[in-house]
Amino acid sequence: MRILKTVFVILALSALPLTAAAQQNSAVDQVVDRIISQEQAEMNSLRPFSPMVETYIQNLRGDKDLGAVPAGDKYFMGRAVLSKGVELEPLTEGDNTGGTRKKIFGGLGSLFSLSMEYLPRGFLQMIYLDTNGFDKSHYKFDYVRREFLGEVRTLVFDVTPLPKAGKGRFVGRIWVEDQDFHVVRFNGAYGGGSRTSYYFHFDSWRVNSGPNLWLPAFIYSEESDLNYSVAKRLSFKAQTRLWGYNQAASAQEQELSKILIESQTPIKDQSTTANDINPIMAQRNWDRQAEDNVVDRLERLRLLAPAGEVDKVLDTVVNNLEVTNNLDIQPEIRCRVLLTSTLESFTIGHTIVFSRGLVDVLPDEPSLAAMVAHEVSHVVLGHRIDSQYAFFDRLLFDEKDTFKHFGFSRTQAEEEAANNKANDLLKNSPYKDQLATAKLFLDALQALHKDIPNLISPHLGDRVPNLTLASASAPTSQKPADSADSKTPAATQIVALPLGGRIKMDPWGDKLEMLKSKPAGAVAEREKMPFEVTPFMLYLTREVNNSSSTVPGAVSADSKSVVDTTPQQAPQR
Repeated sequence: MRILKTVFVILALSALPLTAAAQQNSAVDQVVDRIISQEQAEMNSLRPFSPMVETYIQNLRGDKDLGAVPAGDKYFMGRAVLSKGVELEPLTEGDNTGGTRKKIFGGLGSLFSLSMEYLPRGFLQMIYLDTNGFDKSHYKFDYVRREFLGEVRTLVFDVTPLPKAGKGRFVGRIWVEDQDFHVVRFNGAYGGGSRTSYYFHFDSWRVNSGPNLWLPAFIYSEESDLNYSVAKRLSFKAQTRLWGYNQAASAQEQELSKILIESQTPIKDQSTTANDINPIMAQRNWDRQAEDNVVDRLERLRLLAPAGEVDKVLDTVVNNLEVTNNLDIQPEIRCRVLLTSTLESFTIGHTIVFSRGLVDVLPDEPSLAAMVAHEVSHVVLGHRIDSQYAFFDRLLFDEKDTFKHFGFSRTQAEEEAANNKANDLLKNSPYKDQLATAKLFLDALQALHKDIPNLISPHLGDRVPNLTLASASAPTSQKPADSADSKTPAATQIVALPLGGRIKMDPWGDKLEMLKSKPAGAVAEREKMPFEVTPFMLYLTREVNNSSSTVPGAVSADSKSVVDTTPQQAPQR
């Protein structure tokens, strides 16, 4: 009898772990169901949007001292048509997104081709986990842990296709925010490539732009040793950025919602100031109208960022040059930022435009001042905008023809005159004794121009000016103590930053802000990466701290049966 009782106790105790495991598996299954449902809703919610898409690719070659360095590049820019799935309308020339050679993922190359052909739609496809069945019948989900991505607590799952799930299925890891179960990051690749079509590894990020709204914004892709053709290997790094989701946003349209109160007895200026406009002022106003028309059109096309924080930085440099050179420029100079990665700058009348990519890679303020001085010189020398844009019908053209319709490059004579004038402005500026790094920046760009031709090829304006900085002197730290080569920068000298080194971008309203990051400390030679592509590592935040409603059958992500009970705190800024 005692033996029988012992058996019953053993069976009862052994059943306890099985019950706990069953409860945890049930809870995980419910969370997975919620993730799947939310991902399907995410795909449907993106259909009304047509964001801008920019992909920049750098092919790599090995270097014994610097590791992998650029060896050619590719560039694509277009507008996504998500209502049609993964469709793109190209804005830049030479883009092949259609025809019989169209593929969905990665790059396309034949067995006997001499080079890899990258297809832009393949990089856009990386905003989705799976467009053809992201569910339990095609995937296995394994819970890993909790993890903070910035201020957002996430649940981490490993995702693998089930046997016979088919080609093109995602293999990798996903991060799911723990309030509404949106996938906010996924890292891996699509499986099942062939000898003529390849799937690249990628790291895809989504950012929060409002309640229950997580938008695909940044994708990093990399291959270090991919075999293709007969005996060829491919190495590359690529960045894809999406922005311009809020197509309805416009400063002019927002003014319609403002409340204006007018007096019943309008105020009349009784001063004796002359109100008539002389011919010179009339010409200036006409040019300003053309300038305003172009700026407004570029902003509506989602190519120009709205006025903001970065413009103020540029305005400060302009002001420093004007004050120290006793310049009184009318109408006043304004600065704006082009949203593209290509390195270019130009003037639209008295509006100076710098590309986001150029501001990104400049190493310091004196280097920025050298670029600004060149554009200010165009204004001082009276290099005007084409006044045809003062006629509004000149701005009514198909968006696909933007880069064909607009062009703000200068003649060689104008560029040389601006270079000479820029030197004069810099000699009198507060930057006159700090231009050594600017010279190193220009030298580095010149040395790499054959390896990054697409990055330095402008779409609207001019290439980075080839300034001869007469006032630049060698930096005190330029020559290491143990170096016999006086042209070699010191180990700590950074002559140019990687892409994305200074500016962060909001994909919803295109707002730009300066990065506020901690110093990197000592930087090894291989870590400098001038003008290079680097991975995205975002500090995610919630735009609105909204509480999600409970879905029947789902469980909270804080359930102790789903996540570990180790105390965790959000990392501090």
